[in-house]
Amino acid sequence: MAELTDRFGTMVFSEEVMKDYLPKDIWKRLAATLEDGEPLDLDVANAVAHAMKVWAISKGATHYAHWFQPLSGITSEKHDSFLEPNHDGTAITKFTGKNLIQGEPDASSFPNGGLRATFEARGYTAWDPTSPAFIKDDVLCIPTAFCSYTGEALDKKTPLLRSMTALSRESKRVLALFGKTPKKVVPSVGDEQEYFLIKKDAYRKRRDLVITGRTLFGAAPCKGQELEEHYFGAIRPTVSSYMKDLDDELWALGIPAKTKHNEVAPCQHELAPVYGEVNEAIDQNLVMMEKMKLIASRHDLVCLLHEKPFEGINGSGKHNNWSLGTESENLLDPGDTPLDNLQFIVFLTAVIEAVDNYQELLRASVASAGNDHRLGANEAPPAIMSIFLGDQLTEVVEKIIDGKASVHATRGVLDLGADTLPKLMQDNTDRNRTSPFAFTGNKFEFRACGSEQNVSDSNLVLDAAVAKSLKSFADALEGTPEDKFQDAALEYCKKVLTDHQRILFSGDGYSDEWPIEAEKRGLANNKTTADALPAFVSDKAIALFEETGVLTKAEAQCRYDCKLEKYNKLMNIEATTMVREARRTYRPVITAYATKVAKGLETIRAAGAEAAMQCEQNTLNKLCNGITAINDSIKALDAVHQKAEALDGQEQANVYAHEVVPAMDTLRAAVDAMEEIVAADYWPVPTYDDILFYV
Repeated sequence: MAELTDRFGTMVFSEEVMKDYLPKDIWKRLAATLEDGEPLDLDVANAVAHAMKVWAISKGATHYAHWFQPLSGITSEKHDSFLEPNHDGTAITKFTGKNLIQGEPDASSFPNGGLRATFEARGYTAWDPTSPAFIKDDVLCIPTAFCSYTGEALDKKTPLLRSMTALSRESKRVLALFGKTPKKVVPSVGDEQEYFLIKKDAYRKRRDLVITGRTLFGAAPCKGQELEEHYFGAIRPTVSSYMKDLDDELWALGIPAKTKHNEVAPCQHELAPVYGEVNEAIDQNLVMMEKMKLIASRHDLVCLLHEKPFEGINGSGKHNNWSLGTESENLLDPGDTPLDNLQFIVFLTAVIEAVDNYQELLRASVASAGNDHRLGANEAPPAIMSIFLGDQLTEVVEKIIDGKASVHATRGVLDLGADTLPKLMQDNTDRNRTSPFAFTGNKFEFRACGSEQNVSDSNLVLDAAVAKSLKSFADALEGTPEDKFQDAALEYCKKVLTDHQRILFSGDGYSDEWPIEAEKRGLANNKTTADALPAFVSDKAIALFEETGVLTKAEAQCRYDCKLEKYNKLMNIEATTMVREARRTYRPVITAYATKVAKGLETIRAAGAEAAMQCEQNTLNKLCNGITAINDSIKALDAVHQKAEALDGQEQANVYAHEVVPAMDTLRAAVDAMEEIVAADYWPVPTYDDILFYV
């Protein structure tokens, strides 16, 4: 086991490594920056940069890069060599504090939502010392924030860090009322990453997968996931080999990959890390996704992170398990008697209020073209935001609302009825896979996040919303006499829970009745990205962002514009790909097969085999009708696609969501119907049966 632990974090410039490489006084001053937010002096930065360079070169690194997260949602990096040439033809290695603290990538070609003009190219990257540097592919990667020349945040990291500051500030105010003074309060997440693995050869033969990340066509396979045999099933050798290599690389990068298993759909899997502070955990998830794709290629596989690569079976999410804690306690741990744990009740109430108040903003934070296909189907939660608490906490909340807070629920014991099996303590809650926001023991699982998503957006919204709720509590209760605080706090929670009880739902989120009930409760049901995104720039959202200091109005508008632009571009790519594939790949093959059947009919007639003629005639009729349906569907899709492209912004998104997508569905149905008729040796691409069961 020593060998296993020795491998962990070998490519990370961790605190332990810093202590070995830095003088004690420098480490002490750097620790003050890391723990207390003290300003970083240039002499400390120079010492850290030198130590970082020496360590990185000893690990084989030749370059360094400021590694950042532009608004494209992926990561970016520009590699600079440590080498510095001398005038005599020799070279030295050089990496200064200035190189460490600040970089200057060209900002003109990154999404900016109108914050910057093309000619205003200058942007800055700034070192984030709270997320450790790491070596990837012989490059020292330094996590950084990214901002414009005039200081606006052009990345995902900066507002996330601001939201953490706001949440810590307001949480400490609340904890002070309970007589506690932690140094900081930090949100932690564990992001369960779902993904598909398919053969590279099959992937390359599917242009729709290559270009869009999902199959735009494809009839249902003969067998899907209905036998429920893949979930937690034995991992196939090919996949197991891939997972082992992935674990090794992630562990070396200090990423605590913990749990791996088969998911529900064929070829679908999950990798879950141990929880970590949200900023570093998100950095690690982004590296994880990159490594998942690269390592798959080495195994002659392709890793698909799209939320819905295959129709009719489960899509992939990134379950964002969110909690809040100090250096010594988890603030969302209810204990055995949650009703006696007033501090827990206060923080639980704040989360409930936050999710209800900003349900549409949370929905907007997970909005994407891919996630639109996933939400509300095949074990993904619906687009309606609601909270599942489980029986015990639901009972607690109801007792508080009813003024019966003197009685508490307790955890039960499960007796499985066999002497050889142990008795089990029940968790505080059951699980509800149809809930987008479920309490799962000592954390909330935000299940609506998409697998391909950078979850910074979701976490900054959640952090800001909870910070706002905690601020309201602190504003109301500060100054309350100590002997009256508990009663006042419980009364405050009673009022808030009563006002926001509508967001609590323990039923089946997939049922036909739930959208009707949700509408009666006044809950939003924004089914598409086009419907959801305007919430990001609503007056309510802007007020939240500005009050908490997470985003300025201009920065929020920028993010809305970038998300909208990306959605419109992706939809344009999908519609273009679909029409082109229907015309050039599918229709010619279907026509060729219809011609073959027609010639066969002539031969049968000539032979006088009347009994066989009707069957072949029916097939030919279906093929001809199918070709007509495809032609009509192409024409209809072309028309609405051109309509969309004549517009821009929100109007364009509305047409894509409500006119282009239905037209695409119609064309798909027409082509997929032909897949079930055309002979297998004629069909031009690998089918779902070919792709999903041969890894």
